[in-house]
Amino acid sequence: MRVLVVEDEKDIQFLLKMALEANGRHEVSVADNGLRGIELASQEQPDVILLDVMMPLLDGFETIRRLRADDTTRQIPVIFLTAKAQSKEIEQGLALGAIGYLTKPFYAMTLNEEIEALLSRAE
Repeated sequence: MRVLVVEDEKDIQFLLKMALEANGRHEVSVADNGLRGIELASQEQPDVILLDVMMPLLDGFETIRRLRADDTTRQIPVIFLTAKAQSKEIEQGLALGAIGYLTKPFYAMTLNEEIEALLSRAE
């Protein structure tokens, strides 16, 4: 499965890449801001996007708005993975079309299963 991680923190990028690639079932690309994430999503057509909320240039909410407005990226499942965990923020992310909302800190050992469960429910 091709996963696009849109996350500005280098340490979290590294942890996500390691956690997702550890089982050998995922190929991970990384974008460090929303604009680059949109560009990579359009080019690579990943199977799922993990999206942070707080990022420079374009926050996660505006990023998903733009992904949903573009025919080439509209159908790509998006899961928020963020420290922004208030119910208002979760509701906003889901209302914008995310299939799930995971919060930081995340548990690397169960991340793959959580992602796969959200994808299964969304199908």
